Amino acid sequence: MISSIPMKKKYRQLKQDTYFDRYLKQQLKSLAVKKTYEEEGLRLEIAYEINKLRRKHRFTQEILAHKLNTTQSVIARMEQGQQNFTLNTLQKLGAVFSKKLRVEFA
Repeated sequence: MISSIPMKKKYRQLKQDTYFDRYLKQQLKSLAVKKTYEEEGLRLEIAYEINKLRRKHRFTQEILAHKLNTTQSVIARMEQGQQNFTLNTLQKLGAVFSKKLRVEFA
């Protein structure tokens, strides 16, 4: 398959990725930055899973909010990774989707 992206543009993108990778590697040397980066990554993983489950069950944000006794805007924040999750909230989500909450240390 022949790529539709011109070679110069591909090279420019590769070069930009390399700059960012080096920048990120340098920033992650700071323990505070690394901790924050990992926390945000985990929050986004949870957000993605909630969104995926909601769509799989064909729930709107409003329906899920009703089932959790909260508002649609809270669900939107959850799915955007802008909400801190309590263990209680995660257990309620598991119950709504008939899923077990599993915590794993890797």
